[in-house]
Amino acid sequence: MENKQRIIQELVPGRQITLAHIIANPDPVLYEKLGLNPVVAYSKSAIGVLTVSPAETAIIMADIAIKSAGVELGFVDRFSGSVIITGTVSEVEASVQAILDYTERTLGYAVSPITRT
Repeated sequence: MENKQRIIQELVPGRQITLAHIIANPDPVLYEKLGLNPVVAYSKSAIGVLTVSPAETAIIMADIAIKSAGVELGFVDRFSGSVIITGTVSEVEASVQAILDYTERTLGYAVSPITRT
């Protein structure tokens, strides 16, 4: 008789921002594939993508994003911890930096550096 191994996986969320990425001058098709308003693609020039754990922090991040610069929210998921914002490169960068500063200093999160493409 063969012994089968049983594996149990758990998510143990840390307090961290695992991704803070800015996509400058994305192709308009990327807006469409992400389900974002394609009209925005012609008036805005950057997409910010962030992920966080615990996932509920995405709500706070979205609030900080729209209050810190003239960005638009493209997507917020309080279950997966994903936030997508759109705006000019400087608006998206200001919002992402404000989110990182707040979560690190006020909430005590470990934060990822901002990456860019």
